Amino acid sequence: MGLLDGQRAVVTGGASGIGRGACRRMSAEGARVAVFDLDGDAAAAVAEEVGGFSFGVDVRDADAVRAAVDEAAGQLGGLDAIFNNAGTGSMARLHEYEPEEFRRVVDVNLHGVWHGIRAAVPHMLAGGGGSIVNTASISGIRPSPGEGPYSAAKAAIVALTQSAALEYGGRGIRVNAVAPGAIRSAMTTPLLGLGDWEQTWTERTPLGRVGDPEDIADVVVFLCSDLARYVTGQVLVVDGGMILHGAGIDGVLDYVMQMLEGPAGGPPPA
Repeated sequence: MGLLDGQRAVVTGGASGIGRGACRRMSAEGARVAVFDLDGDAAAAVAEEVGGFSFGVDVRDADAVRAAVDEAAGQLGGLDAIFNNAGTGSMARLHEYEPEEFRRVVDVNLHGVWHGIRAAVPHMLAGGGGSIVNTASISGIRPSPGEGPYSAAKAAIVALTQSAALEYGGRGIRVNAVAPGAIRSAMTTPLLGLGDWEQTWTERTPLGRVGDPEDIADVVVFLCSDLARYVTGQVLVVDGGMILHGAGIDGVLDYVMQMLEGPAGGPPPA
């Protein structure tokens, strides 16, 4: 018997990394899963793997998210859980961000979560309750230079999660967030490939390793299960203890800028 037997779930950003890990773990624990991702083909591959449904959807589009959640709930016969996980990032000094890129990062990371909540809540209310889990980040708690819009969006997800927990707790809907640290994913692969940053992250993590998507997926399963029946409005940091030493990517911006500009803004190092 699985922890999520009989549950019907949606996972955004489900085609890779943490999202794919969550789809696999939720399915293994008995849930039927609808996989949402901007890359529809990749979503279909994961859906085939877990015996679920797939939808190619841009979480920045509120109407598209609502339509996809409505269709998924119809195919699943209802909706018990949604993991609002889709995210993106970039790196620059605040005064060097183009407005379009700043908005893109906030739109995906923050508005995408709200669009998922907005679309899922009516189905959960109709079904008598459910569980919402949102992906925040340790960057929303301890930001690093260079990730201004990402950190701001992830910090806002904490407040949004708590607001939703207050609004819907009396209606049987629990709302929580996970705050990952350094996890192997498509977003972190470029950083892990920078010089000795994998070793640096490992040394900064008390548990002595970079995290895997399954480390987050297991916590998502817990939050969606009856084991967490009295848990709402919480942000669970899942980072191997990294945040105890400070922010997650401190030093990365300076490293990248030095590679691009050279010391003190001069030519790149030879």
